[in-house]
Amino acid sequence: MSLDISIVIPLLNEEESLPELVQWIDKVMCEHKFTYELLLIDDGSTDESWSVIQELSTKYTALKGIRFQRNYGKSAALNTGFAVTQGKAVFTMDADLQDSPDELPAMYHRLFDEKLDLISGWKKKRYDPLNKTIPTKLFNLATRKVSGINNLHDFNCGLKVYRSEVVKSIEVYGEMHRYIPVIAKWAGFKRIDEQVVEHRARKYGYTKFGLERFVNGFLDLISIYFVGKFSKKPMHFFGLLGTVAFFTGGLITIFVIADKLYKIANEIPHRDITAQPLFFLALTLVLLGAQLFLTGFLAELISRNASERNHYLIREKIGL
Repeated sequence: MSLDISIVIPLLNEEESLPELVQWIDKVMCEHKFTYELLLIDDGSTDESWSVIQELSTKYTALKGIRFQRNYGKSAALNTGFAVTQGKAVFTMDADLQDSPDELPAMYHRLFDEKLDLISGWKKKRYDPLNKTIPTKLFNLATRKVSGINNLHDFNCGLKVYRSEVVKSIEVYGEMHRYIPVIAKWAGFKRIDEQVVEHRARKYGYTKFGLERFVNGFLDLISIYFVGKFSKKPMHFFGLLGTVAFFTGGLITIFVIADKLYKIANEIPHRDITAQPLFFLALTLVLLGAQLFLTGFLAELISRNASERNHYLIREKIGL
């Protein structure tokens, strides 16, 4: 039987927050009479998080757990969780109690009432220091410009809800969890909106993300743009660059040869072709154009054939 809601929560060393979070989610689900499953993905925790999950699973029948052999990252945890969800709506949340489960019912009803594909939370009022909020604003601005999703203010908010068919149709790898709305849009799910949600101050532990995530985030943005736009047609990218380079090199070659012939015919002093810098520029562009064509051709052959790109070692499971 299909469930109303699946909740996927990646976690790393969150032993203190898990009992309160699970109890809070169960309370909200029961109050609103939702059928649900709660998937806790332990991303290689080194504390007692897995022991806590095992203990909680004896009390909450809706709780299911997956434990990675080592730390793979948030994207790996989400992708693994998405693969086994059974709910009509799939929520993602962080495990640090900064996302409020009280937001879930309103987001669930809005998802289906407004026939949306996904809703992304917007933490309009944040409890983060300036060294985190300012880079976040720049990151979100750049993502809006590149993706064309202009109605989202907070792409990296952990609290989101998707129709089941969205998470079953996309692939999240590397560190692409920041760009799931962008991935969904490239996959054809364009009914995307946001909802202002509460951002709670961290109660336990410490943040697992440093400033390096913003550098990685912008690199990933370039990557996801290229993959989304050209993964099915890499020759369109490399072939275009190759054509421009090859054609430009050819024009320069013709100019250099024509210039020498003109000077010979008019008895004007001239240099050998190989003594001119333009000759080497032309040669470089022609060779570069040929290499780009070859790259595009090879990319067409291997496109989307990395069968083990999302192969992760799972150490234990609960309820699955």
